[in-house]
Amino acid sequence: MKILVLNCGSSSVKYKLFDMDSNEVLAQGGVEKVGLAGAFLKLTLPSGEKVQLDKDIPEHQTAIEFILSTLTSAEYGAIKSLEEINAVGHRVVHGGEKFNSSVLITSEVIEAIKECSEMAPLHNPANLKGIDTISSILPSVPQVAVFDTAFHQTMPDYAYMYGTPYEAYKKYGVRRYGFHGTSHRYVSQRVCEFLGMPVEGSKIITCHVGNGGSITAIKDGKSIDTSMGFTPLEGLLMGTRSGDIDAGAVTYIMEKEGLDTKGISDYLNKKSGVAGVSGLSSDMRDIEAADKAGVPLAVLAMSMYSYKIKKYIGAYTAALGGVDVIVFTGGVGENQTGLRADICNELAFMGIELDEEANKVRGEEKIITTENSKIKVVVIPTDEEFMIASDTMNLI
Repeated sequence: MKILVLNCGSSSVKYKLFDMDSNEVLAQGGVEKVGLAGAFLKLTLPSGEKVQLDKDIPEHQTAIEFILSTLTSAEYGAIKSLEEINAVGHRVVHGGEKFNSSVLITSEVIEAIKECSEMAPLHNPANLKGIDTISSILPSVPQVAVFDTAFHQTMPDYAYMYGTPYEAYKKYGVRRYGFHGTSHRYVSQRVCEFLGMPVEGSKIITCHVGNGGSITAIKDGKSIDTSMGFTPLEGLLMGTRSGDIDAGAVTYIMEKEGLDTKGISDYLNKKSGVAGVSGLSSDMRDIEAADKAGVPLAVLAMSMYSYKIKKYIGAYTAALGGVDVIVFTGGVGENQTGLRADICNELAFMGIELDEEANKVRGEEKIITTENSKIKVVVIPTDEEFMIASDTMNLI
């Protein structure tokens, strides 16, 4: 069975084609700068070589048509015909309270995704464009929606509710939803397999740390709390997002800077985070290098970034009543050894004992604590696309 996974962002379309019978990735890549000058498709060949194909790509339908034609092309194709694609799985960012699991896409599901678009205006409309395009090009192929928010629908009400009047929840759905759910679900399941431990009775904290980041407390395989909230803005300090901030500070900044709602949204989502604090970059590799060089604001940004992660780990250890395993994943979590070391060493009071040699790993599954450590800390590379493909296969 061959399953195509699509992840449509506001200006990008990432894809992976899986042969689920052999658990093989047949093709992968992505279109960048959709609707912008200099658009291109970058794909990874079976040899590992990367190829960039430049093309004018004004909107998502053109991007997906370009991906499909490349998948069947003589030079870069992985399949001979589009008829070989048995199903398509889509990442959908926001499912609100309507979806607590992945679903086969129907007209009713599409309408529900549209209703959730107000809460994810940059992502859900793009996700819907992907669904619509596949419907027009491959009308007989079943499609599945896999929601970022679904995994967190097991949170108890006292964890997901805000302290606003209850009417705000009843009228407008204002509550904490959480995101990165597919990643948190994958790594929490995978770490149990990797360690040979049962899911039942487990207490796991998963740290999906990258340009965007979130931390989740998982008990018995279910999310009980997560750092992102109504939108992906809440929680950790991120590349360009502020993370937690006093709402009073938000209105104060709006008044002082003369910002409307769109202006403050851009301010907090696109101009804040480590980029806003450091004034240098949103890329943590740049921040880490500048931190090591002693650039004052980079040192501050790095300290804030690390501190927020440690703070949430501590809070979620309390929420879980203890923790068995801490997982690092995501671009930063999988690759920045210094950040992991800093966090683990600062949490030594919890009985964490870092294995400095084991921690040198990048992008590989590895236990990075010693045998004497009371809590296992593990690096597990995330694979959201495989989880989407698995859900798609199971549903069809």
